[in-house]
Parts: sequence; C-alpha cells; structure tokens
Amino acid sequence: MTEPFGTRLRRAMDERGPLCVGIDPHASLLADWGLNDDVAGLERFGRTVVEAVADRVAVVKPQSAFFERFGSRGVAVLERVVEETRAAGALVVMDAKRGDIGSTMAGYAEAFLHPDAPLFSDALTVSPYLGYGSLAPAVELARESGTGLFVLALTSNPEGPEVQHAVRADGRSVAATVLAHLAAENAGAEPLGSFGAVVGATVGDLSSYDLAINGPLLAPGVGAQGATPADLPAVFGSAVGDVVPNVSRGVLRHGPDIGALRAATAAFAGEIRAAVAGS
Repeated sequence: MTEPFGTRLRRAMDERGPLCVGIDPHASLLADWGLNDDVAGLERFGRTVVEAVADRVAVVKPQSAFFERFGSRGVAVLERVVEETRAAGALVVMDAKRGDIGSTMAGYAEAFLHPDAPLFSDALTVSPYLGYGSLAPAVELARESGTGLFVLALTSNPEGPEVQHAVRADGRSVAATVLAHLAAENAGAEPLGSFGAVVGATVGDLSSYDLAINGPLLAPGVGAQGATPADLPAVFGSAVGDVVPNVSRGVLRHGPDIGALRAATAAFAGEIRAAVAGS
C-alpha cells in the first residue's frame, strides 16, 4: 500500500461523500431481519449490508464484538466482510477499541493493521486511556502500512466524561490532551492526516475543544442515537469538513431488503452532503 490512510480517506470522502455505515449485528437486529442469532444469521446480515452499501459509501465500520461473540466462526465471517467491503471500494474502519501496552498493543495492531493479517483493515479504533504513549506500537505500524487510527477522545456514553473531562495538573483536560497528540501526529500531512479522533455527534457543546487536528473525526451518534445530519455544523464548527458521520441502526433497521438499505443510505448521504456544503 503506497498511499497513507488519510489520503485515501480524503479521496473516498470527496468521491462518495463522508458517510460511514456501521455493521452492528445485535441479536435484536438479527431478529428484526428474521434471522437466527447464530453464525448463519450473522453471515447473512453482514454480507447483505456489504452488498447494499459498500460500493457507494466511503467507509464501512464493522463492530468486531458482535462477530467475536460467535468465536472463531464469527471471526471468519468478519474476515469475509472485510474482504468483500474492500473489494467493493469502501474503506474498512475496524471498530475494536483496542488498548494495551508494549508487545500486547503491538499484537493488537498486527491483528488489524498488518497487510498479511486476515483482518487487515484500513483503520482501527483504539483507546488511549492507558496513556497516549501506550499507542506507540499501533502508530508506528499504521505509518509503515499506510493505515490509520481513530483514537477515542470525546465519546457520547454518559460514563465518558469522568475520564475524558478530567483536568490534568497543567490545566488541560484529558480529551484536549488526546486531541493535541493527534494534531502533532498529523502535522504537515496533506490533504489529511491518518490519525483521527472519535468524537460523538451527541456530546454537546465542543466549542472549548480544538478539533482542528488535520485528521478525520469519526462521529457516532447520527440517526438512532439522536443526532441529525443538520446538527453536524453546529457541533463540529469549522472542522465539519473532516467529519466522518457514522450511521448504524438508522440504516440497518431497513434490512434485509437491499433496496431499502440502499435508499436509507442514500437519504443519509444526501442530508450529510447538504449539511456540510451549507456550513
């Protein structure tokens, strides 16, 4: 792979729009689709979503946990989902939120970011809450392999602020520190850095945070969680052009009909384009 993730992501966003569709095979969604909560149902669900959306969106984000819960057979399904998504032209962001230290962090990075790995993805979500420096093995491998990271910064879960909003001795919050590290990683990158932040679209007022990290901002929360495409400019301000809004249930609830999945995807994509263009 010769181009950095940020370069490939910027091109995909410009060509297909910034929408990211999540693949989250909750047991309840499998049931809503009339599928059994087993490996066969999982495979039907995942590959149907890929068929419906992967040739028309910039990014697809499988949630690894919902595949891992079925053991090795579920992971094998995830491998096929990744392979078929990339073959259709979408970038794969593996939502695994890995975080550890030393050789263990390196092992997680190799599982998802090494070109020879069965789960090789274009980017990986990671947690910096063992200290940002603990991510160094993943950062190094991402640079070597042309992949990227999305680092948890300002998440929308109600427990997040007790860590992310905590204030360090220097007066800067933990989340602001994470964003500053990412800005440093992306310094000088054109047209976009490969090291992004996860910033929830439902977090609220972000005016006190510098989101201009020269990298992408993965924004869960659009759709079923309450945020709308029209909210994005107010939430992200001048950084809205680098936002990758993630929609999962808002699209997935329209399955298993492929036409309905595509229609929902097109509707969200159009609303997001209009909101970003009008900002």
